[in-house]
Amino acid sequence: MRRVASVYLPHWSTDRLRRKTAKSPPNDARPGGGPLATAIPDHGRRVIAAVDVAARSLGITPGMTVTKARTFAPGLQVVDAEPDADAEGLRHLALWAGTRYAPLVAPDPPDGIWIDVTGCASLFSTERALLKDLHRRTAAFGLTVQIAVADTAGCAHAVARHVLAGRPVTIEPGDHRKAISLLPIAALRLESPTVEALRKLGFERIEQLIDAPRAPLAKRFGRGLHRRLDQALGNLPEPIEPVFPEHLPRARRGFMDPIATSEAFGRVIGDLVGDAVEQLVRVGKGARRLDCLFHRVDGHVQAIRVGTATPSRDPAHLAKLLRAKVETVEPGLGIEAMTLVVPLAEPMAARQGEGLESLGRRGPDLATLVDALTNRFGGGSLHRTAYRAGAMPERSVDRPAALAPPRVTAWDDDLPRPARMLARPEPVDVIALLPDEAPRMFVWRGRRYAVTRGDGPERLHGEWWRDGGVEGEQPYTVRDYYQVEIATGGRYWLFRLGDGVTPSTGPMRWFIHGAFA
Repeated sequence: MRRVASVYLPHWSTDRLRRKTAKSPPNDARPGGGPLATAIPDHGRRVIAAVDVAARSLGITPGMTVTKARTFAPGLQVVDAEPDADAEGLRHLALWAGTRYAPLVAPDPPDGIWIDVTGCASLFSTERALLKDLHRRTAAFGLTVQIAVADTAGCAHAVARHVLAGRPVTIEPGDHRKAISLLPIAALRLESPTVEALRKLGFERIEQLIDAPRAPLAKRFGRGLHRRLDQALGNLPEPIEPVFPEHLPRARRGFMDPIATSEAFGRVIGDLVGDAVEQLVRVGKGARRLDCLFHRVDGHVQAIRVGTATPSRDPAHLAKLLRAKVETVEPGLGIEAMTLVVPLAEPMAARQGEGLESLGRRGPDLATLVDALTNRFGGGSLHRTAYRAGAMPERSVDRPAALAPPRVTAWDDDLPRPARMLARPEPVDVIALLPDEAPRMFVWRGRRYAVTRGDGPERLHGEWWRDGGVEGEQPYTVRDYYQVEIATGGRYWLFRLGDGVTPSTGPMRWFIHGAFA
């Protein structure tokens, strides 16, 4: 299922100017903090091209003459519009989004960008998390932003511009028709004269166009009206032509006859990777991310993205990662071209015998295994555990990347920690002799466990600067930890709140915190 996000920047021109002003020298005569508008010449007069939030709140709108606009706001700051700079800025914003969110991105002039997020949600766990991160980072640039995602580009474009919300709007799969039905006909990206003519005929909402006979309208307004409608409804394809930085290593293959099988894709991927690796060798870099684009005969472009934990120029390894994802490609009527792009590369020293089979390789190739697992299950599913300074066990475990360099500090070998710890300690019923005897029996989740061996206590004092981690625990509470072994061989980690003697040190309740391998 295709998912397209429309990022709408309603005040792109003025927001960009303000950001540019903030980076300019103090004596720059650029606009300050008042209402701001840009203007373009129009038959001997100046017409408002774009306005910021403050100017719009005063009733100033694009298309209004500068003279009239100043009657609404005498202190209005008017700057000449920079359409070329606006277009270049949108392109840079799209390229930034392409490095972080999805391989298929494109400007949507004059005030937006497209992002095809199909298959990319797993990088952020969910689609909503991806959109939330995109919204937060774009707003942090000082830009006003509205985002919508839907099955079709036309629906996402319409919702982003006509549904006011302070957060990204997600149209659930299959609901794009319902989402646009009540929107105004202007949301279909029709020209103003067409919109006005349709309104005179009584058409106000898109649902009226959906149900109306097509022949009379097509005869009067041409094919463009229903082309936009069908694109929004998903009846016609609307391809997004992606943009890439010029300097990126890339390779492309076009085909005399379209291809549509995984085997054919795999063979072409091998050729593309070989070409890209040659370019990487010349610049002394290794690939960290690769995007393979599949250009369908109907104009649609699909993409698969893979990443590596460390820079790589191993053609066999990179091709294997890409081939593992070709099953997600829907060829439709066939693929007429394929493009491989390396959007992220890092310096990599040359190695003797590079490009040959690594005969005599010693030890396991951990990076290759990490790459395969990460691209299959997602980056958030693979990590290693490391020590983090903290008095309480649940706050002394960090989760760095799988191939992150080892930390200098580590846990004390004399005080082992369980291989598996619960997200939150769970209460248990325990029979034990106070103050320091290990438990003889405990009941957890309704099941009774007889303890055959026990070791402890290991006493930990609470962190006075933060709240406790379990119910009834205070910052000053003492925890006494015990390692216990049951008759079937299982080993668990239990603790008691309190020292077993003084009530002020804790309520003497017991919890289970983890299990040893």
